[in-house]
Amino acid sequence: MVRVAVAQFAPGQDKSENQRSVAELAGRAAADGADVVLCPEYAMFTAPRTDHRYVEAAEPLDGPFVAAAAETARKEGVHLVVGVNETAGPTHFTNTLVALSPQGERIAHYRKIHLYDAFGVRESDVVAPGPIEEPETFTVDGVVFGLQTCYDLRFPEVTRRIADAGAHVVLLAAQWVPGPLKEEHWRTLARARAVENTVYVAAAGQAAPTGAGNSMVIDPMGTPVAALGEQAFAVAAAGVSAARVDEVRVTNPSLSMRRFGVVPRA
Repeated sequence: MVRVAVAQFAPGQDKSENQRSVAELAGRAAADGADVVLCPEYAMFTAPRTDHRYVEAAEPLDGPFVAAAAETARKEGVHLVVGVNETAGPTHFTNTLVALSPQGERIAHYRKIHLYDAFGVRESDVVAPGPIEEPETFTVDGVVFGLQTCYDLRFPEVTRRIADAGAHVVLLAAQWVPGPLKEEHWRTLARARAVENTVYVAAAGQAAPTGAGNSMVIDPMGTPVAALGEQAFAVAAAGVSAARVDEVRVTNPSLSMRRFGVVPRA
């Protein structure tokens, strides 16, 4: 059994303060026995609007924020996943998830593919979409983890590709923007992705006012087994196992019975 924690907080424009928040929440999770700690999307830097400030705050993956997160992973002895704005040129950045080992090594990353040009927001003005590549995964004690970000949740094929890559757990980092029915969308879609792919979904969202909160760990039957609600600065953890995924897939073999695959759209 591997213990996975979701960390919920509201990052701001002070990267040093965000760094301290990541370190404190990772420490709390480690004290609770967590092996893997997931922080929200844009844990490195969040402003009220996705604009030039994100570009100016962006860093390379070997920059100081990821280096500090790597030190936290080493200190706490956990696999740590954080959302960063990665440098991508003078006018854009990439929205990137970075997975770090307990030795502080970068072991996987994911650059968000689907940009949030919806609900009155245009991420594409300053965010460059990530390339469509084979999903990167990492393994902890036989449990395989994949990475996904926020708006991707509205595209079922993203999670399906991660399941096809062998993941038992999808680590979903988000800044799920609050709004009418948005919390309901978040909970419904996250549970649906778990059920239809018979995988765990560990979903870490930003807290208010920048996010809708409701971070949770959902088991392959779609049951939330840990949840945070509206809490402003907290972690919640649950055990996950490959055996549980296998057990559910015997009862619900829909993944193996499907008649269609997923291919990139031209």
